[in-house]
Amino acid sequence: MALTGIQIYKLLPQTNCKECGFPTCLAFAMKLAAKQVELSACPYVSEEAKAQLEESAAPPIRLITLKSNGYEVKAGNEVVMFRHEKTFYNKPGLFVKLQSSALEEEVKSLAKRIHDYCVNYVGIELQVDGFAVEDDTHQPDKLKATLAAIRSVSNKPVMIFSDYPENLGPALEQLDNEVPLIGCATSDNWEKFADLAKRFKAALAVKADQIETLAELTEKIKGKGVEDLVLVPMGKNLGHELMLQTQLRRLALKANYRPVGYPTLAFCSSQAQMVQAIAKYAGFLVLDAFAEDLLYPLLVLRQNIYTDPQKPIQVQPGLYEINNPQPTDPVLVTTNFSITYFSVANEVESSGYPAHLLVTDAEGMSVLTAWAAGKFDAERIAKAVRAANLEEKITRKRLVLPGAVAVLSGEVEAELPGWEVRVGPREAVDIPKFYKQVLQVN
Repeated sequence: MALTGIQIYKLLPQTNCKECGFPTCLAFAMKLAAKQVELSACPYVSEEAKAQLEESAAPPIRLITLKSNGYEVKAGNEVVMFRHEKTFYNKPGLFVKLQSSALEEEVKSLAKRIHDYCVNYVGIELQVDGFAVEDDTHQPDKLKATLAAIRSVSNKPVMIFSDYPENLGPALEQLDNEVPLIGCATSDNWEKFADLAKRFKAALAVKADQIETLAELTEKIKGKGVEDLVLVPMGKNLGHELMLQTQLRRLALKANYRPVGYPTLAFCSSQAQMVQAIAKYAGFLVLDAFAEDLLYPLLVLRQNIYTDPQKPIQVQPGLYEINNPQPTDPVLVTTNFSITYFSVANEVESSGYPAHLLVTDAEGMSVLTAWAAGKFDAERIAKAVRAANLEEKITRKRLVLPGAVAVLSGEVEAELPGWEVRVGPREAVDIPKFYKQVLQVN
């Protein structure tokens, strides 16, 4: 039975040393009870207490980290069924499948495209996490050559899958100080895969079409000394896959059933599978093919789901210059919510009109939300103007407020004597029209 925060606190040294990163031992105990920190963060906990806290310290879903030279992909450590309850922590890793039957130059070319693929979404760079190599020729030399071709152009983490565990040895020997994922272990070959995973310190994927079988396999493999496991529930169809993923998550979180307390992996051949796997509840995805137009919405979906709902995506507050503005050009004001910032900035930039964009610190809230919460008011706007030293930079002092907070115009004028305060449009899309018809005329 998991311990409560108070029970954990009684077993801690109670020195409030703050070396764990929390102000008090009680705060640390509460985080430990919620599975949000690891017991190892406390440097002074006794060996006796460690033994008693082992169950509470272990996360309900084990953290699995795939590593390579300069890259890491993490899955697990999740503590809630639904994002709105708290947040999801580790975005599912997206891996693209490459087959050992492909020609070396084809592998290099595709791996280079995958490695270089990067798109910008509200200031965040979204990328593919790694490669999944499939042994479709059942030839160890071909598998080794395919992995070598990938490593010649990219150091991103890898997964290696084969029906024959003995084929993986030559390929794994090439990976220096890496933690790959290998698989898939089944009821027929789990012992060989367990030995291989232990030898090369690799994470091991365990595959079955029933939860009971997965639980039996994980217990057997743990008995061989392999702890880093990933579950591969093989559903018969999309609905069956959803059921298996949900049941595994619920058993791990609600029932604290350790034999299935591991992240899962989904093999995806359709967009519907990919979307479902990201939302419910895969820790890793293996995509059958690489297509830029398919990846972008998938990466955006993943980013949105795995953004903490209590911590909106933010940009750095400050002054941004768009289209090389002069001291006579207007100052547009907005908040530091990323979507708001990029909506305004993109409209101004595409219009070709020069402007100073003043981004105020509204704790990542949108304009109306921040205003309603008291985080976007005349005082804060005036403070941002002074912090940016606009009094000295701007010769024609024109400040444009978002139309949604027109009520602030009088208060801003009182806070900033000598400034001409204008009320702009409510929507960013109307900024170019407003600029042309109002700002350029006056």
